[in-house]
This record gives sequence, C-alpha cells and structure tokens, in this order.
Amino acid sequence: MKNSRLNVRKPIMLGAAIALATLSPLAVAQNYSVTINPTLNGLDIKFDPVANPEMLIVKVTNNSDKKARCDFLYEAQPQFPYRTAAFVDAGKETQSVFQASTHWFSVNVNVTCVAV
Repeated sequence: MKNSRLNVRKPIMLGAAIALATLSPLAVAQNYSVTINPTLNGLDIKFDPVANPEMLIVKVTNNSDKKARCDFLYEAQPQFPYRTAAFVDAGKETQSVFQASTHWFSVNVNVTCVAV
C-alpha cells in the first residue's frame, strides 16, 4: 500500500514542479522593444540597452571630456513612468536600471544629458 501511494505521488509532484517552472517569471521569455530618445547637448555619450525579462539595463558611456548628468524617463505601458538620473565621469561608464513590475511590450527611454 505504501509503494502504490509513493508511485502515484512522484508523477504528480513532477507535474507540479514542471507547471511551476513554466509559470515562473524567469521561465517566461519576455521580448520587448527598446527605443532610446537622447538629447545630448553636444556631449559624446553612447547608450547600450540590455534587455532582461525582469529589468532593462541601459549602459551609459561618456566619451566626452566633461562629467555629465543624464536624466532618464522610462515609459513602459501599462507600468507607471519612472524617472532616475545617473552621473558619468569623463571617459567612464555607468548604468541605469529600470525594474519591471508588469509585463512590457515596449519601453521608450527619454534621456537628457548635460555637462556638470
């Protein structure tokens, strides 16, 4: 009797584990487009978006000879807009991270950079 219960539980537990794995946020492939709209004010700054399922990372490289402040406005419907800023020293690289709280289909990033 004990063996028959064990034999029934194994497939059920395996099926439940597979179902949970397929429903987890990491297992769901989230494909979305990223559009960056920069206003650079004469600075030589490059942006490299790295799209992950749960966040968007924008790498910022400052190739100019001045320290810069970049203000980011992330718009990813249906999520509320998110504002943040990053300071980048001359010749250095930093990143700005936007965390997902809902499922995105596209993200518009408006960036304004000024010398400081």
